[in-house]
Amino acid sequence: MEDRITLDYGSGGLKTSQFIDSILIPAFQNPILSELGDGAVLDGHNKLIFSTDSFVVSPWRFPGGDIGKLCVCGTVNDLCMAGGIPKYLSLSFILEEGFLFSDLKQIVSSIKKETQTSGVTIVTGDTKVVESGKGDGIYINTSGIGFQHLSLPGKSGIRPNDSVLVSGSVGCHGAAIMMARAGLLQEESPLVSDCQSLHLFLDAIQNAAAPGSIRILRDPTRGGIATTLNEFIEGTSLSIELSSDNIPIDSSVEAACDILGLDPLYCACEGRMLVICDPKSTDSILSAMRMVPGGENSTQIGTVTSDFPGKVLLRTSIGGKRILSKLSGMQLPRIC
Repeated sequence: MEDRITLDYGSGGLKTSQFIDSILIPAFQNPILSELGDGAVLDGHNKLIFSTDSFVVSPWRFPGGDIGKLCVCGTVNDLCMAGGIPKYLSLSFILEEGFLFSDLKQIVSSIKKETQTSGVTIVTGDTKVVESGKGDGIYINTSGIGFQHLSLPGKSGIRPNDSVLVSGSVGCHGAAIMMARAGLLQEESPLVSDCQSLHLFLDAIQNAAAPGSIRILRDPTRGGIATTLNEFIEGTSLSIELSSDNIPIDSSVEAACDILGLDPLYCACEGRMLVICDPKSTDSILSAMRMVPGGENSTQIGTVTSDFPGKVLLRTSIGGKRILSKLSGMQLPRIC
């Protein structure tokens, strides 16, 4: 094989077969994928959860991960946030002519490692190649199927006095991507993406929470926690009040946001979970999340109220209140 992708590898002919046989099959070997059909026949369940996502992150390699790890975590987490046990993934590449095979192999290795960590199986996929200058190296689409594990009422189940929890420090992914893109990250910098799969968090809170006490789950990706919380109460008579003193933000994220002119509350997370739950289950859910690697800083950051319908408010350290609206523009393009 050559060092770089050529248009021949997207032709569906011999070189496509070589690419599949030499890179993809060895990485993701399983009986379902080995059939190499246009689709996969899978064991079913009475309630399936399905999700799809495309990944165009720039740069494709970043502190704490790469587009390969991200494409698995992103779809796995979407399934988990819908209360599903992730089971199967599809994997589709759009490659630009000239992309290095050595880079592609690194990405495939990251995908393999994260699927093993998450317990998911890649069962079908596709590859297309576009001409040089008509892409940006590599884009990836993953779709996922999971089995329902936890039934969630969603935003309709949210009640006044419910607790708002987060599973760790916020804004790490968005800040890391933007600093890497700007070429401002030093090798010794502690700033890394929080990219990780959340399947263990789902297991932990399912076992810790009283039945019916978890209202809604979400991973706050584009738009960060501020936008996600606005989505929770949009069109309702409820409001959410946050305490700035309780929101965990790493000092490296604060420093990066100061340099870039960003607000960490609007910066993407790719390995954090927002939970709204019955206040009676708050302590047990937090204790469970803190036992999961990456969840040591899980905390309650706010409370659902009905004081300011449709608003998310941030109570500052000096006692004032600031309205957090949904992100109105593209603060952080190409972060996932």
